[in-house]
Amino acid sequence: MPGKKILIVDADVASRNFVARKLLEQNFEVIQCGSGKEGLIYAWRDHPDLIIVDPVMADLKGEEIAIKLKQDPRTTNVPLIALSGDQSHLRLKSCLDAGFNEYIIKSGQAVATLNETINRLFGITEEIMKQGGLLIIFLSAKGGTGTSSLCANFAMNISQHQPEMRVAVLDFVLPIGSIAPIVGYQGGQNIVTVTDMSPDDTTPEFFRHELPHMNIWRFNLLAGSPDPESSNQLKVGRIWDIVTAVKASYDYVLIDIGRSLSKITLPLIQHADIVTLVVGTDISTVSLTKTLWDYLKSKGVHSDALYTILNRAVGLEGLSKVDAESMLGITVNKSIPYLGTNFAFANSHHQPFSLKFPKDTASIIFQDTAKEMSALAQKLRSG
Repeated sequence: MPGKKILIVDADVASRNFVARKLLEQNFEVIQCGSGKEGLIYAWRDHPDLIIVDPVMADLKGEEIAIKLKQDPRTTNVPLIALSGDQSHLRLKSCLDAGFNEYIIKSGQAVATLNETINRLFGITEEIMKQGGLLIIFLSAKGGTGTSSLCANFAMNISQHQPEMRVAVLDFVLPIGSIAPIVGYQGGQNIVTVTDMSPDDTTPEFFRHELPHMNIWRFNLLAGSPDPESSNQLKVGRIWDIVTAVKASYDYVLIDIGRSLSKITLPLIQHADIVTLVVGTDISTVSLTKTLWDYLKSKGVHSDALYTILNRAVGLEGLSKVDAESMLGITVNKSIPYLGTNFAFANSHHQPFSLKFPKDTASIIFQDTAKEMSALAQKLRSG
């Protein structure tokens, strides 16, 4: 996010200058000071967009600085990062409790971690994420629940129901993407190659014209990582710029994260218009989903934005809708019936289920669910 102003508060001149130089290379505006008291003065006077503090200083502890900044209306919403040589768990906990958003250890990986953290903290805000296309996240607590297949099929049905709308699907499942094999995409463009591009090149215009269009699926696709080795090259700090650029170009953006819940994907979930939670019917999956939902609630995800799907398509046995609701403590919005081998057959032929089996009852359910989800997203966005 070039143009943002960052304040560095660190008594170690060499460390401070090194971090400042790295930030200047990314076109951030940088302010520096060497004491806690100066840090408070600079923060309240110069209005930085983010503050990096070494919590070990002679005049004021980092925890004291954080508390004072959070208590003052001029800086209460400014993100704080502790960049420290203290590796103790107690120090980490005390800093986070005092109000720091992140605690990063000074090490060989610190700059990469710092860059990722800064991009994440800058990249996703309530204001930014409520601009552009409607964002629908697909996730599950356990692999093998058919999340990617449902994401692709619902995207196709949304586009079919609203042909005037532009729909994009982004595959953030790691370490190997799941959507490309379902829709038959074999191109070289994927999330790894796109994050490696210059920010100047990954504009909304680029995504509008360069994302491959999956013809019979009726959506444009940003494929996932093709293999685990490639996923190691993913520049995660670019994710949020890319999401906002895609949202600026499309009316609906569906992101499949599968079970890849992490610091990368959590902010997307927190700011999504709808979080689609896909649940398998076995007891262990439902139990894990309950744990996942409790965690998401603790992170501010509201039940109004939750759309829960019980997917029986991948297995005949298991809990009923009523049983799953009882265990989860939430409403299951839709239950996908058992589809036998038809679901796998449609996937293996790279075709949407409702086109391959248009007379199947499940095709009607897919269509109705897509309409419900899009209507809910529009309602929540409009307030």
